Amino acid sequence: MTDVNGGEFQADGRPGAGAELAQNLSEAAARRPRRKDIRPLAHLLPFVRRHIGDALAAGFFLLFSTSATLGLTAAFKEVIDKGFAKGAPGAGAVNGAFLLLGGVALVLAVATAARFFFVTRLGERVVADLRRALYGHVLSLDPAYFLKTRTGEVLSRMTTDVTLIDQLVGASASIAIRNTLSLVGGLGYMAVVSPKLAGFIVLMVPVVLAPMFLMGRSVRKLSATAQDRFADAVGYAGESLDALDTVQAFVREREADRRFGSAVETAFDASVRRIRARALMTSVVITLAFGGVTLLLWFGAQLVLKGEMTPGTLAQFALLAIMAAGSVGALGEVWGDVQKASGAMDRIAELLNARPGIAPPAAPKALPSPVRGQIAFEDVAFAYPGRPDLPALNGFSLTVKPGETVALVGPSGAGKSTVLRLLLRFYDPQSGAIRLDGVDLREATPAEVRGTMALVAQDSPLFSGSAMDNIRFGRADATEEEARAAADAAQATGFISALPQGFDTPVGERAKTLSGGQRQRLAIARALVRQAPILLLDEATSALDAENERLVQQALDAAMSGRTTLVIAHRLATVLQADRIVVMEEGRVVEEGTHGDLVAKGGLYARLARLQFGVEAA
Repeated sequence: MTDVNGGEFQADGRPGAGAELAQNLSEAAARRPRRKDIRPLAHLLPFVRRHIGDALAAGFFLLFSTSATLGLTAAFKEVIDKGFAKGAPGAGAVNGAFLLLGGVALVLAVATAARFFFVTRLGERVVADLRRALYGHVLSLDPAYFLKTRTGEVLSRMTTDVTLIDQLVGASASIAIRNTLSLVGGLGYMAVVSPKLAGFIVLMVPVVLAPMFLMGRSVRKLSATAQDRFADAVGYAGESLDALDTVQAFVREREADRRFGSAVETAFDASVRRIRARALMTSVVITLAFGGVTLLLWFGAQLVLKGEMTPGTLAQFALLAIMAAGSVGALGEVWGDVQKASGAMDRIAELLNARPGIAPPAAPKALPSPVRGQIAFEDVAFAYPGRPDLPALNGFSLTVKPGETVALVGPSGAGKSTVLRLLLRFYDPQSGAIRLDGVDLREATPAEVRGTMALVAQDSPLFSGSAMDNIRFGRADATEEEARAAADAAQATGFISALPQGFDTPVGERAKTLSGGQRQRLAIARALVRQAPILLLDEATSALDAENERLVQQALDAAMSGRTTLVIAHRLATVLQADRIVVMEEGRVVEEGTHGDLVAKGGLYARLARLQFGVEAA
């Protein structure tokens, strides 16, 4: 389809996403927000609540495994005091202490395994639900949304951002919660074991945390830069691969490789700077943390020498301190992941909160059953979003009787394709009304309206899968016989049967293994199998050669019988047999009638006919 400015659109009214797709991904990544808070992650809670059983089990085993870890330090204290301290009791007590240590370790192993299972399963389930909800919601958005938001940006949120959420809920969240519990539990237990040493720890914590947060800010900026540079490389690669034929035709492979290599090296340099900064931060945090542990042990040794603490208590406290320090280091490593996921969730939530402008009314009005196919445009005015000063239709009125074939002709930008988009209710007019069998389309459910129509566009997109899959896309419950009959009617059976596996042959991404004419005939078969009462043809035979056009036109003539049909064609030879020809210019009807009547009038249609048929047509 073509808009009022001549720009190409897909059949659903969205901008073509071919060569721009990867570049859009790059631009979307460049606009990624940096979130310093984690409040957007609260949007994940509804997805977690759907699986409350797994969430409770994960929480229980998180607490249980943390408690078992703390209990392990107490068991270790008993081993030291009963096995190695001066004046220790006999072998029985020592054996008992070691049995206790082994028992606690076994409980810790079981609890850790259960925690890993439930946390990971919950994370995978949440991400799976999020992916399904996100994709399902995007399918409900109307074309107007995609005029404001590029397809590549939407795909970036569905892929890159969801991957960040997957990393968070599958690993980082568990690490963060576990280490937070270990830190809090360890500090609390240290206060019980030795208040003096615990006070020493409290003084050390700010010294360790301050550089982590200060240096972490720099690491986050470098991480964002590295991601953006990598997105640039991927964007260029996607753009050049999408137009690989053009690259090879102009013998620009070496230049394309050089540009991609340069982008990769730039991304690599940015990643190295990020790695260097993160390594420095990790080194500083570990040095401060374990330097503090060394001072702690020295101070504790003085207490042991004074008889204020047993060796086992010092060993237990040291283990707790190491565990707390390790928890701080781990939290520092995952904090950046949490912040990136927060920014990603903010973008995902923005997409989930988007509401389509075209939606079913609160109390939809049912269409007559069966639908007769009477169409009425009543003084319709419409301008595309973002271009209110450039109306595509301006006072457009047209009535089509049930079973009538009406051809829409006129120069590019006259608004012909817009008529079909409004009829499919991809958009609503700013004024006027469009009625189907007397029902205003705005009062009906969009899915019910579209269910009465079959569309063949100028460049009808096909999908990966077999030829049979693409035909059945028109009607999922179509039998094999009905699909083959539609292929026969579209003159597609010949080339499909010649494929290696016939109707079951995979046709590749966007059916690129087929020629343009073959793809168009397959699209026509897809429309015919739908058996809809209204047929919409937008340059349906434009990709066919003269012989195939004649054959398919015969098939379409048969398909039009008994159906209301709107035909858009620039080649007037394809609409000569229409019941009525409607001539459009600047968004309104300027002439209508049969071919002979319009030629005799000597108006716009006559000029178009002279250009295509010669002086004799006049």
